[in-house]
Formats: sequence, structure tokens, C-alpha cells
Amino acid sequence: MTATTTTTTDVPGGERAARDPGARFRDLVAAEWLKHRSLRSTWIAYGTTALAVIGFNAGTAYDTYSHWTLQVSKDRAAFVSDGTALQHAFTANAALLMALAIGAIGALVIVGEYSTGTIRTTFAAVPARRSVMAAKAVVVVMVTTVFGMVVAGVSFALTQAILDRRDAGVSIGDPGAFRVVLASALLAPVCALTGLALGAVIRHTASTMITSAAVILMLPLSLTDDRHWSAVVGHTLPYRAWLRLVDVNYSPIAFPWSTGGAWTVYAVWACAACAIAVTSVHRRDQ
Repeated sequence: MTATTTTTTDVPGGERAARDPGARFRDLVAAEWLKHRSLRSTWIAYGTTALAVIGFNAGTAYDTYSHWTLQVSKDRAAFVSDGTALQHAFTANAALLMALAIGAIGALVIVGEYSTGTIRTTFAAVPARRSVMAAKAVVVVMVTTVFGMVVAGVSFALTQAILDRRDAGVSIGDPGAFRVVLASALLAPVCALTGLALGAVIRHTASTMITSAAVILMLPLSLTDDRHWSAVVGHTLPYRAWLRLVDVNYSPIAFPWSTGGAWTVYAVWACAACAIAVTSVHRRDQ
């Protein structure tokens, strides 16, 4: 009697490859979400940042409230019309703090794995590195967008409630109010993706943090709108785009730009950061 032998040469990798179609992208996203939420330090960082940002904004509004009697009637009338109430809704200092902190959190999503060596396990389990990084980017965008919406929304509600006690608050339906809240909320995912991209390229914690601070914080503050080259460079940065979007009563300057251009800067930075993060790990040593 002749035995019949079954081979798997027609399937690359044999029976094991036939049984293992590879990880689905939604499974990778779920795995990255599990990593993200399982770290207590991550939520401490989110919570501390949220409290600090909201505290900055509320403190500015309360300072105005407590010294309101020093305002003359003309200044009171102009407080809302010139957009000062919306400037209190999300202050520049609070925006810089949030951008810097969320950029660092985004960077730690990847450099944390490189520093502990767990990235080797991740890539061994899922050789499709681009898919892994794309899943990380999806989780970062989702979490930081929710974070930004909560922080911006709470800041707006709290600051305007404080100012409303002097009849100086505005509602979300007032001209420019929703744009201020949206621009402030979306600043978080843009900066988080920037940090993720820098972390994927640099891979070292200290160097990544220094570079992230330089790009997100120091570079925008070092530029001015008084010179053409400086204004052009400034107009390409997320923080400068945020400044343009929250300036409700924008007055033309030497080198003006539109809100459409500012929204475009947000979109370009987010897309470019995703592309860099996803492609930088391909065919590189772990």
C-alpha cells in the first residue's frame, strides 16, 4: 500500500503561514490602545497637563474678574467687542504648556519602547512595522483629540462663567468662539503627532525631548512678524497657526495670512508627522 503525502509547498511558509494570515489593523490599534492606557504615568501626565492648562486659563480670567472695578466704563464696553474675552478662554501661555507637554507624551509612545527594548518584541510579533506605527498614530490622534476637546471645552466654559459674573463673558455661539475652542483642541493632536515622529526618527529619550521642545516651543518664540523671512517661517509652525486662528479681530500686518492658511498648517504638520513616523521604522535596525 502506498502512503499519500500532503505538502504545503504551494503556500509560501507552509501550513503555518496558511493558518496565520497576519494581524488585522484593528487588532493592532486595540493592542496599542491597551499599551497606552495600561501605563499609569501616561494618565498622570494627561491629568497634570489638563489641570495646569485649565488652571492657567481660569487664573487669568479670575484675575480680570477680581480687578474689574479698576476698569473704566469705556474699557468695559470694549472688553467683549475687541475679543479680549476669547483671549482669556485659552491663553498663549496655556497653549504653549499644552503643546510642549502633549508633544512629550506623543514622543514617549515610541521612545519608551525603544528605551526599554520592548520594541523588539513588538516588531518580532508583528513584522509589518509600518502597520504598527500607523496603529500608534491612530491611538495618539484619538486620545489627544479627546484630551484637547475636553481641555479646550472646560477652559472656555470656566473662563466665560467667571467673566460672566461681570457681564463680560461670551457664549460658544458668538463670532469666533467656536473657532478658538476648535483650534485649541486640535493643537493637541498636531503636537502629539510631531512628538511621535521625532521619537520614531531620533529614538533616544533625552535627544527627542530636547528636539521636541526646540521645534514646538523655542522656534516659534524666536521668530517675529517684522521680517519677511521670519514671518514666512513662522507661518509654517503649529503654534503660530494657533495664534492666527484664535485672533478673532485680526488686523492686517506687514505679512498677513488667512485662517485657511493656518488650518492648512495644522493639516500638513499632522499628515507629514504621520508619514515620517510610519516610514522611518521601515528597514531600519531596532
